[in-house]
Amino acid sequence: MEAVQTAEPSVRNSPNFETVWAILQENAIQLKEMAKQQKETDKQLGKLGKRMGEVVEYMVAPNLREKFRELGYDFPKANPNSDVSDKTNNIFLEIDVMLENGDKAMLVEVKTKLTTEHVNAHIERLEKMRKYADLHGDKRSFLGAVAGVVLTSNVKDYALKQGFFVIEPSGETFNITPPHNKPKEW
Repeated sequence: MEAVQTAEPSVRNSPNFETVWAILQENAIQLKEMAKQQKETDKQLGKLGKRMGEVVEYMVAPNLREKFRELGYDFPKANPNSDVSDKTNNIFLEIDVMLENGDKAMLVEVKTKLTTEHVNAHIERLEKMRKYADLHGDKRSFLGAVAGVVLTSNVKDYALKQGFFVIEPSGETFNITPPHNKPKEW
């Protein structure tokens, strides 16, 4: 019967402190480079997402007035990319498309992929707009609409329950679904 030999660790084959330290430093350099590349990739994806949103806005905006007219809302004025910057009252907001007449204004939020978080953010936007309008004597009522190229039935239903009009693609054009009940006014 053969004797089983156990191998004792060889001191000569063990990495010393300097070797381990050099390996750790090299790993740190590689991780920094990877983080830098990831940051650049995220930046480029952000730009792409913004561009996609702009494409959606330009697809939807030109025909919005006509589509809302079919629903009984006449908005002779359409303003893409509006914003409010009231430093005195600390009210800041961006509006993708704002449709206006003398009595009402429709704030439209346009997203490539619409989520419930976007719907909630639009509610906050309308609340800010109402506050801004009240501070400046603007008595118009504000309505909300959300548009998305991609949206689930759950998100659509949620937006409708919040009193929003929902704008979604349909073939070469788009449809507007009115809220389940009366549209919410801010």
